[in-house]
Amino acid sequence: MGDFEANVTRHMDLRMNQRGIPGALVDLVLSHGHWDGDACKLDRKDLCKLKAEVEMLRSTVLKALDKGGLAVVEAGGALVTAYARPKSRSNRK
Repeated sequence: MGDFEANVTRHMDLRMNQRGIPGALVDLVLSHGHWDGDACKLDRKDLCKLKAEVEMLRSTVLKALDKGGLAVVEAGGALVTAYARPKSRSNRK
């Protein structure tokens, strides 16, 4: 189970096992669902939206990876510059 396991009742544990709902799915609902009274819900529409966001994030991560990583420089609260990290760097420090 996940972060919620300290608050799980025996009843919930039994129902999760009976219904084949792993703790990771409960974590997903608690992280991305919306509260309606005392129930946290994550419906099909919410899941489709979340899937699109994850796909967009994946695409962005792959672009950053192609550049070998990125760096953004900040000074005094202002973003000064951004640059791609070289793909092959020696381990200089």
